[in-house]
Amino acid sequence: GAFIGVCVSLTSVGAGALGAVVLLYLYPFRLQGVRLVATDLAHAIPLALVAGGVHWFIGTIDWVLLGILLTGSIPGVLIGVWLSRRLALQWLNLAIGCLLIVSSFKLLVG
Repeated sequence: GAFIGVCVSLTSVGAGALGAVVLLYLYPFRLQGVRLVATDLAHAIPLALVAGGVHWFIGTIDWVLLGILLTGSIPGVLIGVWLSRRLALQWLNLAIGCLLIVSSFKLLVG
């Protein structure tokens, strides 16, 4: 946890992305993609709620931006859940791997 925290501080990459890579590396045959996503959400949802509550309390919420983010993220979550239950495990792992590769390439290139 401390190592991931330091990496997040230095790179601005989300802890969920780094944690997913570490979990896949540590448990390559025992961890399914669906459980990996659930693990990421179990950490992200409480963190987002606390951060959102603080911003609401101090009055710094941009409601238009929040609406735009929810318009894209809610359908994305629903589609992701639907696909994760219907895709074979190897295709789901391949999709997650490709997304991580593209994200890391964009981080390196800019």
